[in-house]
Amino acid sequence: MTHSTGNDTTTPQTTPIEADGTFTAAPGRARFEKPPRVLIIGAGSRGTAYAKSARNSTNAIIAAVCEPIAYKRAEFGRKFIWGTKEPAPEQQFEDWKQWVKFEETRRKRVQAGEKVREKGIDAVFVCVLDEMHEEVVCGIAALGVSICCEKPLATSLESCMAIYRALKSAAGKDVSGGSNGDADGHVKTREPIFGICHVLRYSQHNMMLRHLVLEQEVIGDVLSIEHVEPVGWWHFSHSYVRGNWRKESTTAPSLLTKSCHDIDFLMWMLSTPAKGNGEPHLPSHLTSTGSRKFFRKERKPIAAGAATNCLSCPHEKDCDYSAKKIYLERQLLSGNTGWPVKIVNPEIEECYKSAGVKAASKMLLKDLREDYDSDTLVNEIESRPWYGRCVWEADNDVCDDQCVTITWDDDPIANDKDGRPILKQRGAKTAQFHMIAFTEKICARRGRIYGTKGEIEYDSSRIKVHNFSTGYTRVHRPHVASGGHGGGDEGLARQFLQAVNAVDHHAMPAAEAQRKYLGCDLDEAFRSHAMVFAAEEARKERKVVDWKQWWEDEVEKQLHQR
Repeated sequence: MTHSTGNDTTTPQTTPIEADGTFTAAPGRARFEKPPRVLIIGAGSRGTAYAKSARNSTNAIIAAVCEPIAYKRAEFGRKFIWGTKEPAPEQQFEDWKQWVKFEETRRKRVQAGEKVREKGIDAVFVCVLDEMHEEVVCGIAALGVSICCEKPLATSLESCMAIYRALKSAAGKDVSGGSNGDADGHVKTREPIFGICHVLRYSQHNMMLRHLVLEQEVIGDVLSIEHVEPVGWWHFSHSYVRGNWRKESTTAPSLLTKSCHDIDFLMWMLSTPAKGNGEPHLPSHLTSTGSRKFFRKERKPIAAGAATNCLSCPHEKDCDYSAKKIYLERQLLSGNTGWPVKIVNPEIEECYKSAGVKAASKMLLKDLREDYDSDTLVNEIESRPWYGRCVWEADNDVCDDQCVTITWDDDPIANDKDGRPILKQRGAKTAQFHMIAFTEKICARRGRIYGTKGEIEYDSSRIKVHNFSTGYTRVHRPHVASGGHGGGDEGLARQFLQAVNAVDHHAMPAAEAQRKYLGCDLDEAFRSHAMVFAAEEARKERKVVDWKQWWEDEVEKQLHQR
């Protein structure tokens, strides 16, 4: 019997569909006997997302926050920590250095035998600006706390290597007498867990996709993957033309800041062994092309004239990228005071609630009118976003369209009984990645996987598996959890905190917990970031990068230098 599901149509003689409406069940909420205590460094959109995800997916305690902006710190604290009460000193800090000083003092008091009221921290989510990751992670690594760092790990290969060295050093150090206090304030010894927020690994959709491809081998051996990240036309203008990630010199290339977890996804699918253990199948070479095609002055509509800000532009009413349309008309006037409106002004949500839409609109338009001219200092321009700036007059320089091709050669590590190389999951294959700004969908990834026995088509809600031999196509519809990245945010928070809990309560060593719960360790996370930097070198120099040689020259020779 044949069926159709959703928009899928079938012809019984050619592509019958066995559409059983398969859904994977929603994952349960992890409950800990002694809930881990969590510190969030950075109370912006990502810090808030992980605090929310940790609370939704576990019974962990959000114990403290580090945030320099008083309003954001107080708002975060009311939502997740102290509620309507007054905050205790150990619950809020202006920056991470203040917390480190507090924690070092607290530990000394514990070691001296003092009965300490303030409790310690078990896990830290680092959610500051990308360019601050090196300073923060290296600054807290010696405390021996478990760290989960927002992607990307850092904005340069050198910074990634500095973090790698700091975390490796902390993992190999005897932290007895110097580790954080447990829930009772006592000193304990433990190995830290490291997590990187490559959240695509932790959605039910992608976990099912990988299970089907690598464990069930439903399409045989993979020969090629085409993977697309549709950033979204106005989302790109918000974050990568007007926003924080618009300039490579102040942050990093868009392939890193936007798509490093897509490159990680491809490495996870094609390099990491099915069960996670064993020798990875490493690429042989890679190439990349891309540029800033549209968001540049040469593309500016003639009708816009010399205007540099949307609110003073004669073309604004006819412009798709009008900041007034994007933030006011499409968002605020529809009742949305969250992202992206709240990114323009973090106080707008409270203004909307207390004073109404008219006052909130006035506040928003005031922010959008802000602009710079030839007399504005470069440092001032680069230090902040400009959400009302004309997208063709902005100082952005990152790619809005980029393709990366990664190639693997045969790399057998064993032979069969007849002496022939075993190429199962280690045969030649190719991955093609496309990051594109100009799409209707926002970050709703899609792609195709071509195998020796079949083909898979996937988007963010379903997985279609076609078998060459039977002619059947089966449609899987994995559970889509709430929260960001198809439930990936909650999945990551839950898995990271489960790993922390397992180590802290001596259920297993850190390396085992890292593999069981996170499926990724520091080496793997570092390698996928290195792949991004190699791809950028290939793009800028218009060359083919030999992965093994590049790794030896750019990583091995520098990694262990100090």
